[in-house]
Amino acid sequence: MGAAWLTVPVPPSNTPTPDVPTEVASLGYEQARDELVSVVARLEAGADSLEESLALWERGESLAARCQEWLDGARARLEGARTSSTPASASASAPEGEEL
Repeated sequence: MGAAWLTVPVPPSNTPTPDVPTEVASLGYEQARDELVSVVARLEAGADSLEESLALWERGESLAARCQEWLDGARARLEGARTSSTPASASASAPEGEEL
């Protein structure tokens, strides 16, 4: 059983980043990552036109930014949890020469 805060991922803020389209801003990490993988595969396979390639590239950039938001938020949450779970007086309460 893990801690409850690990069960539901939450992005760093509820407001979308200005350069991320609303539809991308509403995606969860896994959804954005999976779509990004699909976009990259389509770009590597070669698009039908330059316009389509540019649209895919822009979509990929938006998806990558969304994934980064999720990763940054997860990192901040883990650092916050680690900081709050570290006892401030741990070294003061251990006998001299011994570790906790």
